[in-house]
Amino acid sequence: MKKLPESFYLSNEVTSVARNLLGKYLLTCIDGVVSGGYIVETEAYNGVVDKASHAYGNRLTPRTQTMFERGGIAYVYLCYGIHEMLNVVTSVEGQPHAVLIRAINPTEGIDALLYRRNMAVVKHNITAGPGSVGKALGITRKLNSVSFQSDTIWIEDRGLSFAEHEVAAVPRIGVAYAKEDALLPYRFYVKGNAYVSKPNK
Repeated sequence: MKKLPESFYLSNEVTSVARNLLGKYLLTCIDGVVSGGYIVETEAYNGVVDKASHAYGNRLTPRTQTMFERGGIAYVYLCYGIHEMLNVVTSVEGQPHAVLIRAINPTEGIDALLYRRNMAVVKHNITAGPGSVGKALGITRKLNSVSFQSDTIWIEDRGLSFAEHEVAAVPRIGVAYAKEDALLPYRFYVKGNAYVSKPNK
């Protein structure tokens, strides 16, 4: 098991981290069961200057507090009162950068993933979209602020990477409120992967 070192998360180039997370394995150990897969879709959120970020304008609240901590921990928040969404906090303390994990290609603990998603067979939507990732991997707000060096949630480098022509960099989803920042190419995904939430044609 080769967990990503803490130094990986401390980069202040959040888009580079989001791009480089593609192909890394996101895993959880819930009730003794390890499940997960490799990341195929991410979105970068560039801290206080990014109108799409929860921390835009240095907004510090009980919810966003986690984003201002040192990189390498999980930021889990509730969206629409239903979906628990996993973000990777990056950069140094006080610089609230984060990467939303939008989709993974499942490889491990398939039975657990199916059970949590109430599915009989693996379909592309089992881990497509951040809400699906959270539910399938058993991620809840209990994991908020937990380190990716822990044995509950972690990210591994197993040597899988994608060339530039295999990766799309496009605008993020559902951030129209961010006006011009909604057009930034901060969403990265593996072209042609079945588990990507909304592949752009």
